[in-house]
Amino acid sequence: MSIGSRSFMVLAWIAAVLCVLVALASYRFVPLGVQASMDFLAHHLPDNRWFLYAHIAVAPLALALLPVQLNGRLRKRYPKLHRWAGRFYVLLITLSGVAALQLAATTQAGPVAAAGFALLGVIWLIVTGLGFLTGWKRDFVQHRRWMIRSAALTFAAVTLRVYLPLSMVFGLPFDPAYTAIAWLCWVPNLIAAEIYLRGGSRMNQRVTPVA
Repeated sequence: MSIGSRSFMVLAWIAAVLCVLVALASYRFVPLGVQASMDFLAHHLPDNRWFLYAHIAVAPLALALLPVQLNGRLRKRYPKLHRWAGRFYVLLITLSGVAALQLAATTQAGPVAAAGFALLGVIWLIVTGLGFLTGWKRDFVQHRRWMIRSAALTFAAVTLRVYLPLSMVFGLPFDPAYTAIAWLCWVPNLIAAEIYLRGGSRMNQRVTPVA
């Protein structure tokens, strides 16, 4: 295995662990309540309670599925698991993405942050939908490409939770930092996915169909 391959594998494992840890940590609102654990989202409780819960309770499940769905060995060894987990992933993102659009429309973080989160929700729904449709048509090359984009946007849940504490460590004011993070948590992820897809990676090689 080359140094580049080893580095890729290390990064993949780190990303997988972060997905699981962030997904588990997201459910801290269950014992603690939204007000105590996610105070920056608590303003949604009076009028958007069900949309809020639809997002914060459903999106972590999609995040936790990423390591399973992106694991090539599991995909080839258990194709039915990949297929049904993928359908569940699409359902989770549909529910969470629609809820995210409502939350973005009613956020108190300001119009710039609202636009960032709303655009994330729209693109998230679109690329995941295209991933589902190309898989349904058995165009597995395009299916994997669209789902890599979807995974990059789902991973925004991780990058957001990396940037928020970093902004606090550097003493940045919360409001402008949160506005910037509304874009930074997903735009670089999507750019990185596009660079990966266009860079002659293994994604551009022949894909084994999942029957």
